[in-house]
Amino acid sequence: MLGQGARATSKVAPGAGVLQGIWLTRGREGRLTAYASAEGGLRRWTESRPGRLDWGDPELIPVPGLTDLSVTQDDSAYVHFVGRRERGNADRRAAVDVVYAIQYQSGRPVTQWRSLGNPHKDAEQGSRLGRPVVVVAASRMVHIFVRTADGGLSLRREQSDGKWRGWEDRKGVDGIEGPLAAIALSSGRMELFATTTEGTLHWFQREPGGGLGDGRPSRLAVAPGTLAVLETGPDRPTFYWTDQGGRGVVAYRAGGWPMALGGAPGEGPHAAARAFLDGYDCTVLAHQGAEGTAVVGVCVTEDEGNGMWWSDTGVRCVAAPALAQDAFGRLVIALVGEDGAPRFAQQTDEPGLSLSEWRTF
Repeated sequence: MLGQGARATSKVAPGAGVLQGIWLTRGREGRLTAYASAEGGLRRWTESRPGRLDWGDPELIPVPGLTDLSVTQDDSAYVHFVGRRERGNADRRAAVDVVYAIQYQSGRPVTQWRSLGNPHKDAEQGSRLGRPVVVVAASRMVHIFVRTADGGLSLRREQSDGKWRGWEDRKGVDGIEGPLAAIALSSGRMELFATTTEGTLHWFQREPGGGLGDGRPSRLAVAPGTLAVLETGPDRPTFYWTDQGGRGVVAYRAGGWPMALGGAPGEGPHAAARAFLDGYDCTVLAHQGAEGTAVVGVCVTEDEGNGMWWSDTGVRCVAAPALAQDAFGRLVIALVGEDGAPRFAQQTDEPGLSLSEWRTF
């Protein structure tokens, strides 16, 4: 284990490479942790007490060269990080690998970042590797999916004894564009969704621990890089994306038709979470809008047909916001402003989704 991270300034350095964004997690004891891109790695803020939203000083989690990051939690609330790392080598070519680390408890050190290599042996191909996405099965086996240089799909997974298998190429897959969306459902099943040059591919397990099978194709028009997924019913995920034809946000559940939710999203993905608002189980989406400000949408979960209500916060951000519930079930939204300062607001006791004043970490 590494020692505690070094103290750091609260702003995200503008020279932090191409990695952008902010992530929120909630530990087993209820404390929220925020992670934001920074020069040399990630900044981390941890609540001092559950639900208080009083954050300690930021710490630096060193991981130089990080260009992309995927964050998830397992049933024990362990935080799993998988990143794409890019470093220069002797011949000035970019050496790209996938790195992995775990945080076992809020505020505690992150394990040593472990290199999992690259599915490509050729350095030029390896430099075109996509953003990895991580998902943890009910068996606690970690699965990492990544788009390959030629638009294919590669998988690397951890065995039950903690050892890692080699990279596995999913035969017959090509044309993948942009990052993938993956989810481990409460039933123990996993599903995976990707945009392609022809539409989409959807993989799913029929039962926990089973194979993903072949990707089910569709001709749905999805803007690459905008996918998100949320479990909206028992063993039932809803996928969200930006329509490639400029018709706003779309929600999709297998076996149904895509549902237009409106809105005017900009580039980049959507954050998705569930929260109780006025006694209703609601789905909340957040993204960077076309005008560069953080936009939030709300609908009753799986009742999109009755409308999605959008609200522009007026706060400018550099990437998609993050969403999480605190220890008291209040929704918290976090973003990184154009000045590099991470900010957050929380749900108030007012009707609907009313947010508090924005505060910096």
